[in-house]
Amino acid sequence: MTTASAEEFESHRSRLFGLAYRMLGSADEAEDTVQDAYLRFSGADRSGVENLAAWLAKVVTNLCLTRLTSARARREQYVGAWLPEPVLTSDGTLGPLESAERRDAVSMAVLVLLERLTPTERAVYVLREAFGYGHREIAGVLDVSEANSRQLYGRAVRRVAAPESRFAPTPERQEELVTSFITAARGGDLAGLEKLLAADAIWWGDGGGKVTATRRPIEGREKVVRFLAGGAQKFAAGLDFRVVEVNGASGLAAWADETLVGVLAFEYRDGLIARMRAVVNPDKLDFLRRQLRRP
Repeated sequence: MTTASAEEFESHRSRLFGLAYRMLGSADEAEDTVQDAYLRFSGADRSGVENLAAWLAKVVTNLCLTRLTSARARREQYVGAWLPEPVLTSDGTLGPLESAERRDAVSMAVLVLLERLTPTERAVYVLREAFGYGHREIAGVLDVSEANSRQLYGRAVRRVAAPESRFAPTPERQEELVTSFITAARGGDLAGLEKLLAADAIWWGDGGGKVTATRRPIEGREKVVRFLAGGAQKFAAGLDFRVVEVNGASGLAAWADETLVGVLAFEYRDGLIARMRAVVNPDKLDFLRRQLRRP
């Protein structure tokens, strides 16, 4: 392969990673998928390829479809709640997120909802919603008819039923909420926590059976507050917390000395914290750990 060809692929790498991550919910698997696409790119006869971006998107999408088939079986056997791998988005890893709609599209909440879809439905939804593909383009990527693409998209939209994102606080307000949250949680300020949480607040934990985490969701403001005031307060006492932008919103990265041990992603509604997703499975923190090490 020539240097020029390698550079041509590199110009598409970020977009391909964003596609694979939205399809798989795993940053590590997305990286592997893009590398597999590179190997196919380097070994393919591309003399008849008129649109390289479309060709690469098709390769990556089909590689993701294969991975999703096996991932579904693994996730059914997963210990506790399965959550997507968190990704730092302030560095542009998932592309520009200048609108609320684009930030919502990479949120933990939406990625969890996408797990409801079949692999093909997910591909249609991601290509349409995140990348603005028309149904003719999607039909070409997936080798289906335009009519079938429309049917798959309509079914996906109904099954996802994404949560309302109206009245989402500004990034500055999100950071204030996160800072107030960790201050109140570490200090055992129950009243302070209650003021920050929505009445129907829910906490999920993902330890993957490798570290201690809640295996079932904790539902309701009072129960979440009691949980945070109990074991979570003791756990947080020896950690250093930093506010980071995770999956398009302000969240927390937890450090024990120089080791990243957890990421807490928040979902906001009407100026309050409505959902909390704690990822403490060490395998799911590798990518974000590498992101934070970059100069």
